[in-house]
Amino acid sequence: MKLEKEQYIVDMMIDLYCKKNHNFKTTCPDCIHLKEYVHMRLLKCPFGDAKTFCSNCQIHCYQKEQQEKIKIIMRFSGPRMLLHHPIIAIRHLIETKKEKRNGKK
Repeated sequence: MKLEKEQYIVDMMIDLYCKKNHNFKTTCPDCIHLKEYVHMRLLKCPFGDAKTFCSNCQIHCYQKEQQEKIKIIMRFSGPRMLLHHPIIAIRHLIETKKEKRNGKK
């Protein structure tokens, strides 16, 4: 369940980034490829449904190129998610803070 939720959130963020930065009415081929890559990496996550958000994880599964792309997308889309999907964004922020706090104990 958590993996599906994380896939959904990442998909929304990639779509938001693509619409604002690429000149396509729908998601561009590069962003579709990145979505597929993210889905593949999430399915292969060694932590399964017990995983944290990738930003809080000790293991970085992405190749450098995809890791840089997703960082750019997260930096762009994160603040904009509050306008486009406020409930999801606030829940994500709260869960991220909880994970960071519990990870430090």
